Amino acid sequence: MTPRSFETRCLRLPAVTKVVQWEGTSVFKVGGKMFALGGGFAARSGGYMFKVSNMAYAMLIEHGIARPAPYHARAKWVQLTGNDALPDPELAAYLEQAHALIVAKLSKKARKQLGLA
Repeated sequence: MTPRSFETRCLRLPAVTKVVQWEGTSVFKVGGKMFALGGGFAARSGGYMFKVSNMAYAMLIEHGIARPAPYHARAKWVQLTGNDALPDPELAAYLEQAHALIVAKLSKKARKQLGLA
């Protein structure tokens, strides 16, 4: 997936904001909480980074598709071995899952304010 497509996919998800921080890294957030990183630091150190479920974390790493994301591994984030490590539809599904995992951690009030309740 190209960086432009990655950004478009992330920004299509409900209530997503983008900020640029950490050496030009695009940080995608929902409710002020990160769910995906692309470009900048992420690009220089490998590929896209995003939050995953426990099972997806183990599977992606075991199959060599991803590695534990620097600074975020304890929170079950992965970094793809390259931006093309997954077919576009699969990466899009993982981004949707990352978004959903973060939304689920938001308070009921925050979800309602963002129109996600």
